[in-house]
Amino acid sequence: MDKINRRRFLALSGLATAGAWMGTAAALAAELDAKALNPRNLLATPRFAGTPFTLGVASGDPAPDGMVLWTRLATEPLQYGGGMPARPLIVDWQLADDAGMRRVLRSGSALAHPELGHSVHVELEGLAPGRPYWYRFSIAGHASATGCTRTLPSPTAEVDRVRFAVAGCQHYEEGHYTAWRCIAEEPLDFVFHYGDYIYEGESQPGVRRMNGQPFTNLRNHVGPQTYTLDDYRRRYAQYHSDADLQAAHAAAPWFVTFDDHEVDNNWAGAEDQDGTPGELFLLRRAQAFQAYYENMPLRRSAFPRDGHMQMYRRARYGTLMDLHLLDTRQYRSRQVDMTQRALVESSERSIVGAAQERWLFDGLSDATPRWHTIAHQVSLGNYLREKDGVLVSSDDQWSGYLDSRRRLLDHIQRVGFGNVVTACGDAHRHYASDLVQDNADSGVISSEFLATSITSGGDGQGEDALARNLLQHSPHLKATTDKRGYVLCDVTRDHWIGDMKTLDQVMQPGGKLESWRRYAIAHGRPGLQPA
Repeated sequence: MDKINRRRFLALSGLATAGAWMGTAAALAAELDAKALNPRNLLATPRFAGTPFTLGVASGDPAPDGMVLWTRLATEPLQYGGGMPARPLIVDWQLADDAGMRRVLRSGSALAHPELGHSVHVELEGLAPGRPYWYRFSIAGHASATGCTRTLPSPTAEVDRVRFAVAGCQHYEEGHYTAWRCIAEEPLDFVFHYGDYIYEGESQPGVRRMNGQPFTNLRNHVGPQTYTLDDYRRRYAQYHSDADLQAAHAAAPWFVTFDDHEVDNNWAGAEDQDGTPGELFLLRRAQAFQAYYENMPLRRSAFPRDGHMQMYRRARYGTLMDLHLLDTRQYRSRQVDMTQRALVESSERSIVGAAQERWLFDGLSDATPRWHTIAHQVSLGNYLREKDGVLVSSDDQWSGYLDSRRRLLDHIQRVGFGNVVTACGDAHRHYASDLVQDNADSGVISSEFLATSITSGGDGQGEDALARNLLQHSPHLKATTDKRGYVLCDVTRDHWIGDMKTLDQVMQPGGKLESWRRYAIAHGRPGLQPA
């Protein structure tokens, strides 16, 4: 192979853009100048017996002038190493303005590094705003599927409508990804994935109990509980191999964020739920973060550095809506016993941390967008239910961090735009609720749509005993069901509408989709109304 110059190598490596990578790029460039300007271990002419694009394609973090295009090479996805040679490989990419890829507008190459699991992140800029594009990858005579993506409108564009899906909690063992196939068929501007993309546990053979009912896995995880980078890589490969999930990724750009199961159940900051010494858990967390970056269409700004990922960020959809994507895991205080009210209400504890809270409050104070949408992981609603004669709420949601919750709702009310809606998940059931302060007659401040799971929880029972319990003790909760599905959000200048979609079954293929409940919020008048 011909030697490549410094600019060519940086372009292939995805390191040329300014930002968090500048120091790394400069260091690598200096090293390359001393090493004949090309990687010595590059495999210039790879050959594969089968396609290396078994994990599909995706795009994400769209902006008015570009987005990230993603793929990850693996000929044997469930093997450690994915069947790939442990050497860098050059992958070609194309971007077109038609689905048939006849009018190619951009093309280039990227390096798939073994250090990053042979993942590819092509970060594009300079594209036209508010329009669709199509893309694909190729290597060694093999071509990927074609994906569809789109740029956001110009920040000053007077946009009349945006449609997006809110979805997550896709336990591989607990159902078919029928909901992802339905999402792939929706005409969407983007998808928000609120977290729990993978589940970290080892499969339990035979019959087990779930939600008080006997349950047998539809399909099993490969491998043990995930601790190492190779464990996490293989788990992502198993999930990415699903055809319905691949279809949803290829149909529209995604905004993604993680919750707990991408690392370990109910982790908080530098601690897990098992009492593992913090310095050891952070080693596991760092490997989980690397695997998450490798397998998601994320920008370089999210690249793990020193065991940390920058995940909270903001996107503006013209003048219609600002999307505030939160990280409620890295900066949160440890969960506490909910009977210790002084700790639950302590101002020393936070679910988002001081810096992220200031960033969020600044964003919500901006009068430019018609709507503000807070896209996060766990419910802001303080949902109560009776258990053993006592009213309880969750320690792992905002209800376990009441000072954080009160500060946010106080800020929304004080700003006074009447245009904030939150979208989240994690609870494995749909919730539609108004949001009020839990210690005052505040009136309705905001509203929340919590999207049920894609599969986690199996088929579900619908409006079950827990739903009746929650509705009895949570007066601002309008509706809840534990059926699987997603929330389709349709936002216009005058209304923010949440359409809670459900499937009658996920343990069998071909589940029937229906619109279970629809609620609307009128601009400037917080509160859910049937739509």
